[in-house]
Amino acid sequence: MELAHTLLLNEDTYSQLGEVQKAEFVFEWLRYLEKLLLATNRGDIREKQKNLVEQLLSLLNSSPGPPTRKLLAKNLAILYSIGDTFSVYETIDKCNDLIRSKDDSPSYLPTKLAAVVCLGSLYKKLGRILGNTFTDTVGNILKAMKSAESQGRYEIMLSLQKILSGLGAAATPCHRDVYKAARSCLTDRSMAVRCAAAKCLLELQNEAFFMWSTDLDSVATLCFKSFEGSNYDVRISVSKLLGTVLAKAIISKHPGAAASRQSIRRVSLEEVLELLGTGFLRGSSGFLRVSGDMLKGTSSVSRDVRVGVTQAYVVFISTLGGVWLERNFAAFLSHILSLVSQSHPKATQTQIDAVCCRRCVSFILRTAIGGLLGEKAQIAAAKDICQAIWKLKKVVDAVMSERNLETRLGSTDVAATQHMLVCALQELGNLMHSLGTTAAPLLQDSSAGILDSVISVIIHPSISVRLAAAWCLRCIAMALPSYLTPLLDRCIEQLAVLKSSPEAVTGFSFAVASLLGAVKHCPLGIPHGKGKIIMTLAEDLLCSAAQNSRVSAQRTQAGWLLIAALMTLGPAVVSHHLARVLLLWKCVFPVSPKELETEKSRGDSFTWQVTLEGRAGALCAIKTFISHCGDLFTEEVIQYLLPPIPCAVDLLTQLSSILKMYGGPLKTPSVIYRQRLYELLILLPPETYKGNFCAILKELAADLIAPDIQVAASTFLLPPLCHQDDLLILSPLLQETDHRFIEEQLLLGSGVACGSLEYDPYSIYEKDVEGNSVPKPLPPTLLVISSAVKLFGIVCAHVGEAQRLHVLEQLLDSIKHTKGARQQVVQLHVVSSFSSFLKYMAGSKRSLGVEEMRRPALTLVMGALESPNPLLRCTAAEAWARLAQVVGDGAFTAGLAQISFDKLKSARDVVTRTGYSLALGSLHRYLGGISSSQHLNSCVGILYTLSQDSTSPDVQTWALHSLSLLIDSAGALYYVHVEPTLSLIIMLLLNVPPTHAEVHQSVGRCLNALITTLGPELQGNSTSISALRTSCLLGCAVMQDNPDCLVQAQAISCLQQLHMFAPRHVNLSSLVSCLCVNLCSPYLLLRRAVLACLRQLVQREAAEVSEHAVMLAKGNREDLTPDAINIREVGLEGALLNLLDKETDQKLCHDIKETLNHILTYMAVEKLSFWIKLCKDVLAASAACVDTMQEEEGDKGDDASVLTTRNDEKSHPFTNPRWATRVFAAECVCKIINQCENADRAHFDIALAQEMKKKDSRNDFLVLHLADLIRMAFMAATDHSNQLRLSGLETLLVVIRRFATIPEPEFPGHVILEQYQANVGAALRPAFTSETPPDVTAKACQVCSAWIASGVVSDLNDLRRVHQLLVSSLTKIQAGKEALSHLYNESASTMEILAVLKAWAEVYIIAVERQKNHSQPLKTTTCPEESVRNASYSLDGLLDLVSVDLGTLSRLWLAALQDFALLTLPSEFASQLPVEGGAFYTAETSENAKLHYYNSWALILHATALWLTSTGFAADPEEGASNLSRPVTPTSMCQDSSSGTIVKSPEDVYTDRFHLILGISVEFLCSLRSDATMESITACLHALQALLDVPWPRSKIGSDQDLGIELLNVLHRVILTRESPSIQLASLEVVRQIICAAQEHVKEKRRSAEVDDGAAEKETLPEFGEGKDTGGLVPGKSLVFATLELCVCILVRQLPELNPKLTGSPGVKVTKPYILSEDGSRLVSAALVILSELPAVCSPEGSISILPTILYLTIGVLRETAVKLPGGQLCSTVAASLQALKGIVSSPMARAEKSHTAWTDLFRSALTTILDCWDPDGTHQELDEISLLTAMAVFILSPSPEVTTIPCLQKRCIEKFKDTLEIKDPMVQMKTYQLLLSIFQYPNPTVSYPYIYSLASYIVEKLQEIDHRKPEDVTELQLFQEGIKVLEALVAVAEEQHRSQLVACLLPILISFLLDENTLGSATSIMRNLHDFALQNLMKIGPQYSSVFKSLMASSPALKARLEAAIKGNQESVKVKIPTSKHTKNTGKNSSIQLKTSFL
Repeated sequence: MELAHTLLLNEDTYSQLGEVQKAEFVFEWLRYLEKLLLATNRGDIREKQKNLVEQLLSLLNSSPGPPTRKLLAKNLAILYSIGDTFSVYETIDKCNDLIRSKDDSPSYLPTKLAAVVCLGSLYKKLGRILGNTFTDTVGNILKAMKSAESQGRYEIMLSLQKILSGLGAAATPCHRDVYKAARSCLTDRSMAVRCAAAKCLLELQNEAFFMWSTDLDSVATLCFKSFEGSNYDVRISVSKLLGTVLAKAIISKHPGAAASRQSIRRVSLEEVLELLGTGFLRGSSGFLRVSGDMLKGTSSVSRDVRVGVTQAYVVFISTLGGVWLERNFAAFLSHILSLVSQSHPKATQTQIDAVCCRRCVSFILRTAIGGLLGEKAQIAAAKDICQAIWKLKKVVDAVMSERNLETRLGSTDVAATQHMLVCALQELGNLMHSLGTTAAPLLQDSSAGILDSVISVIIHPSISVRLAAAWCLRCIAMALPSYLTPLLDRCIEQLAVLKSSPEAVTGFSFAVASLLGAVKHCPLGIPHGKGKIIMTLAEDLLCSAAQNSRVSAQRTQAGWLLIAALMTLGPAVVSHHLARVLLLWKCVFPVSPKELETEKSRGDSFTWQVTLEGRAGALCAIKTFISHCGDLFTEEVIQYLLPPIPCAVDLLTQLSSILKMYGGPLKTPSVIYRQRLYELLILLPPETYKGNFCAILKELAADLIAPDIQVAASTFLLPPLCHQDDLLILSPLLQETDHRFIEEQLLLGSGVACGSLEYDPYSIYEKDVEGNSVPKPLPPTLLVISSAVKLFGIVCAHVGEAQRLHVLEQLLDSIKHTKGARQQVVQLHVVSSFSSFLKYMAGSKRSLGVEEMRRPALTLVMGALESPNPLLRCTAAEAWARLAQVVGDGAFTAGLAQISFDKLKSARDVVTRTGYSLALGSLHRYLGGISSSQHLNSCVGILYTLSQDSTSPDVQTWALHSLSLLIDSAGALYYVHVEPTLSLIIMLLLNVPPTHAEVHQSVGRCLNALITTLGPELQGNSTSISALRTSCLLGCAVMQDNPDCLVQAQAISCLQQLHMFAPRHVNLSSLVSCLCVNLCSPYLLLRRAVLACLRQLVQREAAEVSEHAVMLAKGNREDLTPDAINIREVGLEGALLNLLDKETDQKLCHDIKETLNHILTYMAVEKLSFWIKLCKDVLAASAACVDTMQEEEGDKGDDASVLTTRNDEKSHPFTNPRWATRVFAAECVCKIINQCENADRAHFDIALAQEMKKKDSRNDFLVLHLADLIRMAFMAATDHSNQLRLSGLETLLVVIRRFATIPEPEFPGHVILEQYQANVGAALRPAFTSETPPDVTAKACQVCSAWIASGVVSDLNDLRRVHQLLVSSLTKIQAGKEALSHLYNESASTMEILAVLKAWAEVYIIAVERQKNHSQPLKTTTCPEESVRNASYSLDGLLDLVSVDLGTLSRLWLAALQDFALLTLPSEFASQLPVEGGAFYTAETSENAKLHYYNSWALILHATALWLTSTGFAADPEEGASNLSRPVTPTSMCQDSSSGTIVKSPEDVYTDRFHLILGISVEFLCSLRSDATMESITACLHALQALLDVPWPRSKIGSDQDLGIELLNVLHRVILTRESPSIQLASLEVVRQIICAAQEHVKEKRRSAEVDDGAAEKETLPEFGEGKDTGGLVPGKSLVFATLELCVCILVRQLPELNPKLTGSPGVKVTKPYILSEDGSRLVSAALVILSELPAVCSPEGSISILPTILYLTIGVLRETAVKLPGGQLCSTVAASLQALKGIVSSPMARAEKSHTAWTDLFRSALTTILDCWDPDGTHQELDEISLLTAMAVFILSPSPEVTTIPCLQKRCIEKFKDTLEIKDPMVQMKTYQLLLSIFQYPNPTVSYPYIYSLASYIVEKLQEIDHRKPEDVTELQLFQEGIKVLEALVAVAEEQHRSQLVACLLPILISFLLDENTLGSATSIMRNLHDFALQNLMKIGPQYSSVFKSLMASSPALKARLEAAIKGNQESVKVKIPTSKHTKNTGKNSSIQLKTSFL
């Protein structure tokens, strides 16, 4: 293929190729040439132009295929437009000659067609340059058209379209001729030609204004004719033409009018609408030529015309646009509704027609109002619709009042308005539903009277209207949940009042049922008590049905309908009424067959009608119960349900005889009864009715072959039984399109009605399958068949094999014995039920049974495989494979395959070949196992042959589809066939005419399957693989150019696959451009493919995709739709947001959101400004309508001003986005903030951001957009839409949490958010008004508390505004569950109450924390401003604010905690729970309430614990009871509600409260659910910490050891399961407190024992503490053991080397020491603190048993982490372990007589271990000597000296000191001196003297060196100073007789440091410091030891002279020197003091 990449065709290579390769080679060359021409220099092209033209024209003669000729023509046109044009006329003449040629042979046809295409391309590209040649060309082409076949006509039409487009107005002379030709083609028998003609006429109407003026009528009539017998594509194209022409007629300015002096009349809107209306009502029969049929009133308009006209209406309105529609809405509405009015009886003469017309009208209204109008305009439209409803209502009222009450209402009068009303009501419902809560102002506007108008038509005489009104109410309730309860109440009340009017009973029962159906879509629900009211009402209706025969049937229906609807409320509600429902169910059926007989003999037609109605209703209610309350459907309930079922089946068997007796009126009720029973049986487990199998099967068989069913409803029965993929090869109607709603009626065929609500009123409470529109149940006659088919599958699978065989043979006979059309119907029913049976069997893995079954089964399926109905063949192919699956016998399967082969080889008819080829594919799909290679080879061979059968596109389509299934299932086995298959695919793509789109679609599926099979191998570089890859890409390119949208969709999904497997080889820019062009395609499946592909691309290459899209839009491509041009301004992301706003398809919307989320994840940080502007544009597009609310008096009014400032910029890129889009934009803002968190720090640091922005203006940081973020959050939070308010508040919350701490650089001490406090206040205030729903208020409370807690606002007065909002809500909730709104479910008020309490808890926690931090001495905070600010903050102010309400709050908090405790009890304690519920929840709604408690309990727990500790458990527990505002104290902890109870003592109350908090915490922590949030765990641990901060609870824990152990075990578990360091630290803090509590307890017991036994001898005192006298610790019973476990767990996790199991034997050191992370260090240090506290909890014996462990761990930590740090610092873990050692060594246990010796031994061992850390072989040099020395010193200086005084240890210690003094590092030496100083000064001479003897002389020597080696830096200086201090200490401790010697050593050293006056000036600062230090010390020592001093001076004159010189020099600069010397002295002292305080 690389050889094809040249400018001229490589003819040598070309000539050597075979036919197929030639075509492929040429196509590849042309593809390359197209790109090359655009990129090459003009001069180069002109040089070779002649050759190129010749080559291209020679290709014309070589019969090019359709894609090739298109490309060829394109290249010729590009070549001439770039190069010279002088030879273009020759080319045109050549083409014209080719077209004129008389050769009609099929082989010459491609050449002719290619010539036609070339002409079109040349004229389109070169246009007027070609001058007047066009008249000849057009004439020639039109002449050729007369004799052309369909392909020719198709290409000629498209060519003419191009010629017209290129020439524009210059082509006027030919317009009429072209118009004539196109007219004839518009009604051509080929659909593709019709489409092409429509495109041509659409181009023509741009210039030929006669089309939309004088010839307007005839154009319209022509289009109506074209719709007859049309397919979907034709309807799309022609409706586009018709709509555009009509729109043009209204809006155009007539350009030619002045010039031609013709008077052209303007066409009015009324005329245009009337024209369309005529088409809708009378079809193509025109105005005057009304046929005889029409006059007789027998013919009705064909459905395809009506659907076509409907689409034309939509195009017409869309072309005129939203603004036009707004202006002319009233006229438009009245016209559209009049289409179904009685003035046109034709349209609605039969029920079927009426339903179909209503669908069309609804579709027009929905697409116009829903698609074109913004929310404001929609609200105005709703008012207009409402007016229309009032008018129609008046008509009915007038008719009703005229007639006498006796005469029944004339049906015509009612019918006159009913369909109009149904359409109006349904649109009003849809409109409200889509507006959501933004429609609130509309309902509050009393002048519109929406609710009244809808409720007024609920009692309309027509059932359809009543149902539509009920549905409309349901939509209103779903849109505005606050209206749900009031509407329900109103309807229930009306139902009770008007229960003697049949219309009112049905109307209002429909309304109640539909409102109940809305409840599950409204999360806030309805009050629980409503269920009881409805149940009572239903019982009442059922009981009173018999009293008045006029309303018997209606009351019966209403009663059961209400019960059925009640079931949708779910188990929580239904469980309370189940017993009554089951009782009614039992009573509705006769008890025994005998009773049924008496019923039969007694009843009349009317009673049977009522009875059947009631029983059908009961069956439906039980069915709804099973499907909605699965949890209640237990064995026990099934036992109650069973008894009536046999009776119900008995009645089923009797129905036919009852029907014979009473005839007509019972027909529908009996069908409905059957259908309901079947539906229920399908849901019940089959074994529950196994006794009735035979009877049921008999009835089912009778139903399936019933003689009275005339209509073959295959399109509704079969699709569920086919495989979804196979439906693609059938009618495109089965595929999803935007017009599915109206196209469905064509799918079902003429005799069958579309679904409509009146066919099954019970569906009014069900959710519609396809989203939010009205449920559309099909007529019962059809539904009963589909239920029968399903049930047949189940029952037949459960009966015995013999019976199964019998039934199958019976059904086969019935097919044989019927004739003609009926035979098809019966065959359809039988095959579908048998397929259903096979599907059920395969699904439940059963086997078919006896072999005799196989023959009849095969006969049945083979008959269907040869049926003329393609859907039936499809079902049969599926059954064929399932049969093989169910038989499960290899030989049988091979036999089936063989049958297929034989049939395919012998048969010549299309039907057989299509059926059996699909059967082969299905067989492979279900049984990949038959793919043995020889089988596969023969299958592939046959399918190859079939797919090349160009005489029948159908056979090709089915064979190729089957081949794609084969490729899919064969997997790797298919590799051998890949190349031939690929060349077959390419050959077909290049040669099949574009008119056969279905073949191309199947080829596309094969290509897709092949790409999947090749998979990642496509990345390879071998020649074979790259050839395959090129072919795949070539195939995709051909498909992309195909005019059919579904083929383009296939191409896109193939490219998507290729991009997944071989991303480098897919040209991203061309793929993205293709996606952008089709982004707004009118074809749903193409849009879906585009988005699926985009979604995948942006996961890998978001930035590239985004760039390519913008480049493309800027490149001014002519094929971009106006929607896609939007990309230029708002980028791909903006275009997607725009699409999201308009799109209605759920799957597509989901994909758009996913795509945007991926782009956002990758690009938000890079394109920050762009994204923020995008979100802001979407949110601000609607912000103009924000109501500004004035501030309260006395405030500055600044809150209000933020709302009103709105600069109106230029028009928005987003016009009126819907609320859902705005919600998505608000969610995007939160995501952007999250993305920035993971990026640069500067996003949240304004000073840094501004600095970086200065450096490079392209830098962009989130913090710079803070004003926009706040503004967006504010706009969203104050919108009408509740969902948007929630998103806005969430955004605000995120902003507050992320930005609260950022300081404002310009105003130190303030934070950046402070300036926005007015906006925050204004955004929150509306959420606290009385009509705000609880979920919004709850969210707002969360924001309030976050705002107060964030500490942004430092002025209490400013804080009061937000605080006031919380106070108001606290007042509101104080009345508990009784006083809150009755609009929603009780759990909604629980949610609100808990949200308020949680918010207060958060504020209180923060207030307490701040006070704590403040009361401590101010720590050095991170920045100086911060500390200033904290100091100025009236910290206690916040606590004061809260403490006002603390009394109330604490009571409510305790109540909430008690509720939570009750709700978390396991289910077995349910009987002990309070019957009426808790303080804030009712017993019935406890399940829903649990969730809200789970969300808020943790903070409330923490706050309560803090409150209890602040009162120190000392507040009077009764203080709350007296001033409580509610009748009952919510918590039984304070006092019980009943009067005669004992008042608890304070101690009991405290104990209860303590156990409540402890209990909740332990329950939560011991079984952490995976969804437990970090916040909850932390809050819970903090609560425990707070609790243990005060003595009383500590004493409880200390005295109850089991409690402590349990807590420790729970905390151990938390530490094991949660990795977060903060949680582990908090847990350790609690552990420490527990140990403290235990210590206190032990001390207290010892103290009291000593006091008690003061007189007795000490020995008899019992031992307190763990381990008693034996020292044994029992795991599980020991607090110490539990603590040790926990600490070991922490230490080993941080330092695995501590685990002896890991490191072999203890003490063996393998690894280097290392420093832990900061978190790790903190954890280890905390654990060590706890360990060192443990001995104090033990008895002496106990302490002996734990000491080894504690020492091992402590020294282990020291050893593992003693890393040398610069400057001699110790890392925190070492410091902690030294501190712990010090604590242990100085423990009183070390001196207690019982444990003294053991402790001393253990200490010696520990010291040995430390000494061993210096191993002699030097392998371990990394350890820090200072740490080890200090540890050693800790032992040496321990309170019990005998530890280290034994000679061997002492000797080793002294050795170590000597060694370290030798180390060159001055820091080490200095620390050694400091430690020695401590040892030398130790009061006990047995410890200190050995060291002095050994080391003193050594130190003196070291110091004498100083004279020779001058100190060079401060460290050395300090080192000498430390040395001198040691010597001075020695002098001090020396005995009198030795002292003089020591002083004699010391003085010369000091004097040697002195400088004389000459050197003093020039000395370094270090030397001067040393001089000062020496001089000072001399001054001090001289007087102290004067005699030694004097004798020394006398004996050494040199020293004396030096001293005098120094003193003299010093006096001169004494003023300067003394302070510095003081300073230096201090530094030395400080360091030594610090070290002492640290460890020693």
